[in-house]
Amino acid sequence: MNNLFCICASRKGRVLLPCLVAILLFASCQSYKKVPYLQDVKVVEQTAQLENLYDAKIMPKDLLTIVVSCTSPELAVPFNLTVATQTNLTTSTTSQPVLQQYLVNNDGKINFPVLGELKVGGLTKKEAEQLIVEKLKPYIKETPIVTVRMVNYKISVLGEVARPGTFTISNEKVNLLEALAMAGDMTVWGLRDNVKLIREGADGKQEIITLDLNKAETIISPYYWLQQNDIVYVTPNKAKARNSDIGNSTSLWFSATSILVSLASLLVTIFR
Repeated sequence: MNNLFCICASRKGRVLLPCLVAILLFASCQSYKKVPYLQDVKVVEQTAQLENLYDAKIMPKDLLTIVVSCTSPELAVPFNLTVATQTNLTTSTTSQPVLQQYLVNNDGKINFPVLGELKVGGLTKKEAEQLIVEKLKPYIKETPIVTVRMVNYKISVLGEVARPGTFTISNEKVNLLEALAMAGDMTVWGLRDNVKLIREGADGKQEIITLDLNKAETIISPYYWLQQNDIVYVTPNKAKARNSDIGNSTSLWFSATSILVSLASLLVTIFR
């Protein structure tokens, strides 16, 4: 009778152990699917994409530098807003002009020398440059070169990333993945399928968009390219939320101990 029980127990063990291993493997596969970025790239390949390159638009509270140049420098002087700064040296005193920045007001306007108020809000840099060139035609016979730059183009990355912070973008163009790279990428606690983008529109209204970085079609989303002052927030997973007041090493120790105890209890039940 005891031999028969042992045989049954061993057969039960041979059946349950493979099932247990299969369950663990399935769980690990499911967890892995939540880690890689941009899965199923065929969806993007089959989608018609726009040929136009992204170009940031000027928003209220932006700081701009605007330079007007032409073959006769004296003609451009009235249209370049400069501030003289003095440098005191032991031997001499020099004065060097510095470009004055233009603050875009809530109506999207700036006060430009001679030309007065100009509505540049909602325009790209290229469109703003063309607007100023057109306005300068009555004053300068030749076609001047107008260069517009955004001085305060910045984005912020918060939440489950290695180095959260605010980053200034010198080329005025950054996408979501580049922003995460600047912040040292997501930690293991970050939810790839629940990244929040907080954006303020030209009308001052706040918008919160949820993005799924597991899906490749995110790169063709209108929110993939970030605007100035965007905030990216990486949501923590439930494990991090539960263990927010416990050290990582302690949490891993408890998790490993719990798994070992569960496996030991199961094996004792099978072979008892």
